Amino acid sequence: MLAAKRNADYRITLVTPAGEHTIQVRPDEYIWDAANKAGITLPAMCHQGRCLTCAARMDTSRPITTGTPGAADFDQSVADAYLPADREAGFVLLCTAKPRSDLRLLTHQQDKMRAYRVSRGLPAPYA
Repeated sequence: MLAAKRNADYRITLVTPAGEHTIQVRPDEYIWDAANKAGITLPAMCHQGRCLTCAARMDTSRPITTGTPGAADFDQSVADAYLPADREAGFVLLCTAKPRSDLRLLTHQQDKMRAYRVSRGLPAPYA
């Protein structure tokens, strides 16, 4: 994982069904909370990284060209049920994710994350 920037925000672009939104998120702030403060409505239920309702996925179709060099990264360490396979597949639980780089995320991915987990025999709440 990349070391967090000190006293600097990360640029997070959220691609939602309602359009694209770019917000600034502090390294100690959850992405979902920052989006909520900015007036962006995103799904969530448990706020503990367990239910998958807040799932997003890294958008690899358009690479980030500004900001932090290197791989896109985030801290998901406080999530109750975030698995290494989730990270490998590019999924992010926004309610418990803190940025460690600039990110471009596709929101509303809960059905895809649940389907991904089911297809691999992993726990998938509400699937």
